[in-house]
Amino acid sequence: MPRARRPRRRLTRGPGPLRDTLTLVTLPLLAALALPAAFAGGGTRRWFGGRADNQRAEAQAAKDAAAAAFYELDTAQRDLRISIETITAVDDSPAARRAVGDFDALGRRIDEASHRYIDAVDAHDLDRDDLEASAASRARSELTAAKEELGRVKQELDRFADGLGPLLGKAETQLARLAPAVERARQALLAASNALDSVRATGLKADDLAARLAALSPELTKLNQGAGQHGVPQTLERAERVTREAEAVRVEAERLPERAAEIDHRLVSLRTRAQALTTRSEQVDPILSELRRRFTAACWQDLQSVPDTAAENVRRAETKLAEARTARDEQRWADATALLSTVRALLNTTDEAVSAAGDRLHRLNAVQKDPQQEIERTRFAIRDAQRLAMAGRNTPEPRHARPLDDAVARLERAVATLEGRHPDYWHFLMETEAVRRSVAHVVALIREERGAAAH
Repeated sequence: MPRARRPRRRLTRGPGPLRDTLTLVTLPLLAALALPAAFAGGGTRRWFGGRADNQRAEAQAAKDAAAAAFYELDTAQRDLRISIETITAVDDSPAARRAVGDFDALGRRIDEASHRYIDAVDAHDLDRDDLEASAASRARSELTAAKEELGRVKQELDRFADGLGPLLGKAETQLARLAPAVERARQALLAASNALDSVRATGLKADDLAARLAALSPELTKLNQGAGQHGVPQTLERAERVTREAEAVRVEAERLPERAAEIDHRLVSLRTRAQALTTRSEQVDPILSELRRRFTAACWQDLQSVPDTAAENVRRAETKLAEARTARDEQRWADATALLSTVRALLNTTDEAVSAAGDRLHRLNAVQKDPQQEIERTRFAIRDAQRLAMAGRNTPEPRHARPLDDAVARLERAVATLEGRHPDYWHFLMETEAVRRSVAHVVALIREERGAAAH
């Protein structure tokens, strides 16, 4: 049988001093109990304690770790994007294009991992007062999985960044060269312009140099527009070309006074030489007359045209000299230089022809007087080659012995031609020279083979 409740005793039965006193005590107490709730406001979280709060704390820790991984991946991606932009600004090679494609693919992986993280954060409000332990556990699990995925993508990004080292190093090297190269081009153009002004101040014209310098003006405009518009490799190449061409203009401008003085000197020198050759060519006819009188036709026939050729060459040289003088006066330096080169070639040819006539008479006189000297000279060359061929051997190599034997026979035939009444001394001299050349070839061959064997 249930136990009967004990009736509550009433303290007061109606109005009176005791009831009023209780009322006065109770109201301040209730107010005091209500104050904390009033000041705490509506955002105060209820305190559950136990397992739910442990799960909430673990979920919050997982959220913080995922946020750190997300921030780290985002920072790495931004840094790597700068590296990719550096490479693409400089390099258009297949490797660089491949790197851009790989970075784009990594970007898609990063987006996927980032969306997974953001979705996990949005799906769970860890600040809810009524967050259940099971919900906090799910949140921790999903946020941990998102963090791990972000970590895996970060590792892929790091491996990719390591592989970019060579491309990035090359790109950074080129970028480091860019500003100095452009500045060098500007300074080279300024130096060329100053040199040109200095030369013109002396009264010399340099129209061709001025035209070459003016042609570089559009290139300077493109350099000033920058690599962003024209590309880093193209700008580097342009800067180097402008520097090279401007430097060439500066050097030529600075050398122009010296060049003018050199042309003046050559004009005088070549005119003097032409006059001297005119005098020397007049002596060819007496030499030919003596050759005709004392030697067979074979000794002088090839010299018959020397007087006429010499006179014609000197006449042409004097004409070219006059043209060179005109070009010098008009300050057409390149034309003057080319014309003087032509004059020099004409005079060299004439000098050789005139000298050949006198040399022919001298050599023929010597061999007519004593042919034995030429014979012994040639025999000595043959014997010297034979000793070399036999050095360290019992028998010579056939490829060495055969041409030396032929040289001996050829010399004997040449000597035999001197036994006639009117010997062809010039033919004899040509034969002995040919024999010595063939012997010298054998000597060079032997030394080359033995030198190779020694190594």
